[in-house]
Amino acid sequence: MKHGKKIARLGRKTAHRKYMLANMASSLIEHKCINTTVTKAKALKRFVEPLITKSKNDSTHNRRIVFRYLRNKLAVSELFRNISQKIGDRPGGYTRIIKLGNRLGDNASMAMIELVDYNSVYNTSSESGKRKRRRRKKSSDSEIPATTESKEVVESKEDSPVVEESVQDAVESKEDSPVVEESVQDAVESKEDSQVVEESVQDAVESKEDSPIVEESVKDAVESKEDSPVVEESVQDAVESKEDSAIVEESVPDAVESKEDALDSDKDVNKTEK
Repeated sequence: MKHGKKIARLGRKTAHRKYMLANMASSLIEHKCINTTVTKAKALKRFVEPLITKSKNDSTHNRRIVFRYLRNKLAVSELFRNISQKIGDRPGGYTRIIKLGNRLGDNASMAMIELVDYNSVYNTSSESGKRKRRRRKKSSDSEIPATTESKEVVESKEDSPVVEESVQDAVESKEDSPVVEESVQDAVESKEDSQVVEESVQDAVESKEDSPIVEESVKDAVESKEDSPVVEESVQDAVESKEDSAIVEESVPDAVESKEDALDSDKDVNKTEK
């Protein structure tokens, strides 16, 4: 009899059930949300939440315990590196089951199981819950701009003589402008003359810099002229050696012909002896 046995068998034997839950837990850790039947989702919730609690303390011993259940290195790494930091402050209830209705075909009740901290739809931050209060403006605040405007009008009226004086100064400066224009033209002409002088100085400097290069080229020409007799002698030696080689080549065929004649004469002698 099944008394006190709360494990959901899920219509599978022990080994098959353990592998199936391990694969579902690895998929949940990787994708953060999966769809399955309600019965499997409840069994997965009881299987995976203790493993998530183990991940809060990142140690080699806890990693080995979790790996014994999940049997997936990538899932263990994701759980201890990223998920453990996200759910560190949560004391439990890391997953949420949402029913989706019945499945077509066998009419099985379906559900979505997800990690709570990775869903932005149901997460309500504390900032959105706060209400912003607006204060009404008092009548004294409306009176302040009127007083400031009246003060500005009075100040502008007092400043009007100053404006008239500035206008007179502008007229006087306009009368003096022809003198200023003549002085500006003189300055421009002097500046152009100075630029011409600077260009002539730069040309002189460049010509002075080129003079050492000319001297070096002259020296190279003199040295090459001195080496020319040596080159001529080497050319003559090469010509003579070429002529000697031609003579040697002509003598080689003569030697071959004389050797052939000697062989023929030896053959004739042998025939006469026989």
